Amino acid sequence: MVVAGKVFRLAESLPLDEIASRLEGYHVEEPYEEGDYRFTLVTEVVGLFPKPDANMLRGVYSHDYVTHIFHRGKVAPIPRTVEALFSFSHIKDATFLTVVEKKRLANFIANKLSEILFDRVGGIIEARIPPETLREFHLKNPEDTKITFFDNVDIPNVNKLSLYGPDLVNTSLFEDYCKHGDLWYIVARAREYGYVVGVTRDASVTIFNITDKEKYLEYVVKEVYPLILK
Repeated sequence: MVVAGKVFRLAESLPLDEIASRLEGYHVEEPYEEGDYRFTLVTEVVGLFPKPDANMLRGVYSHDYVTHIFHRGKVAPIPRTVEALFSFSHIKDATFLTVVEKKRLANFIANKLSEILFDRVGGIIEARIPPETLREFHLKNPEDTKITFFDNVDIPNVNKLSLYGPDLVNTSLFEDYCKHGDLWYIVARAREYGYVVGVTRDASVTIFNITDKEKYLEYVVKEVYPLILK
């Protein structure tokens, strides 16, 4: 019961209808040969669904790749398909992209979408949440924060600091750690939703107690985008 994803932003804002027109019908086939095995690997964008009332465009990035399995003394290639839900949203003067996949794959897909939209990597960049904003996020419901991580620590030979536990808010260590490092990661219960949410400064977002990707996107739009815009 975990849904993970990551938020990005466009380096140059594009209207959603322009994004849709550049993504619509994208389909690339690549032949793959290895020994006696031959496959056609497909990369495509499917299921584009604009929601003008919400300034949102959703779709699925579908990508074939080859993995290898061991069978009866031989290693054989086998094709697999990744299908990742993504969502573009235009808020104020910013255009955001959320890819609903774990961080490493989300980064890969963001770069591929950048190549489709801008003919280069770098048109879609990481979104960032300042450590001060993460601290404010914690202070809204401090009793519901269960885990915190700090980086950029100024104590010699100490790279990271962390605090765990339901009584984290009652310790002076949190304030001490804030003086020595930058808040990097928080796990807290979003009381209004009942979700247990992990948020990092690079806008990776994990909800640990849901499986519904639509609800995940709704939460990210309402609660995480404003953190980035601050």
